[in-house]
Formats: sequence, C-alpha cells, structure tokens
Amino acid sequence: MKATFGGGCFWCTEVIFQNTEGIRSVLPGYMGGKRDNPTYKEVCNGGTDHVEVVQLDFDEHKVDFNTLLKVFFKTHDPTTLNRQGNDVGTQYRSVVFYHDESQKETAERFIAELEKQAVFSKPIVTAVEPAETFWEAEDYHHDYFNQNPGNPYCAAVIAPKLQKFLKEYR
Repeated sequence: MKATFGGGCFWCTEVIFQNTEGIRSVLPGYMGGKRDNPTYKEVCNGGTDHVEVVQLDFDEHKVDFNTLLKVFFKTHDPTTLNRQGNDVGTQYRSVVFYHDESQKETAERFIAELEKQAVFSKPIVTAVEPAETFWEAEDYHHDYFNQNPGNPYCAAVIAPKLQKFLKEYR
C-alpha cells in the first residue's frame, strides 16, 4: 500500500520512515503543485505550489496506516503553517495526501482525536488532501541523510531527530 506525507524537508521525513517497521520503500518527491515534473530548485523557490513529500510503500500486515500517522505526527510540528523549523514556505507545509477513502477517514479521525486530547498546545494545521501525481525527486535526494551524514544540516537537524525517534520507537 502507499502513503504520502509532507512534513517539512523530505530528507528529515525520509530517514524516519526508513527506520519504521513495515516500510518497504521511501521515495522523496513532490506533490500537490501545478507544474509537471518540477525540479527541486523550482519547488524550493515556492512558485509551483508543490509540497516536499515522502511516498511510502508499506506492508499493511506489518504496519497499519494509523501507526504511520502516529510516527508522522510525533516527528514533525503539525501546528506551524508552511514551516518546519528554519524551513519556511508552502513547500514545507504539513499534509497527509490520502490514497483512498479509508486513509482520508483515518487521518481525519486521528487529527480530531489529537485535537480532542489537546496533544499540542496550538491548533493542528495539517491538511488532508487527495493524492495527486507524485513527482519523484532527483536522484541526489534519495537516501540523503545516510549518504551525507556529515552535511551540517544532517548533523544539526536530522541526526538529533532520528536519535529521538529511535529511542522512543525501538
């Protein structure tokens, strides 16, 4: 099955889901915009309306969509509009792109329950939208953290996030 999430920089999101049980593959890419075959530079400039996303292929016998939502909401800030940390722009917005009605309903229920329980001190701004064409990111974005652990962004932002995730979920 497929799941697609936008939760900030896809380098951060990719490595989290690579370390989640039941995930067969994680592809970084772009979704939700108005231009065919966008490039990273075009998306980063904010003119295409695409979101940086990861598209997951997961084994529903090993991990369910609800668990993927738990990981997603635990590993990014769903209360900041068009930003994650220092990454600012609509390309970094928080969104669940659903692939069927079941995913839509599950995501909407999940968000409603988080709001009901006041898990976050601010309102959740995560959008729930139908999946559109997925445009795979350029090759150099694939497995970015694992290929570039010495990159300052990887060391300062992604590594601590990954360590926190591994500590809590393993």
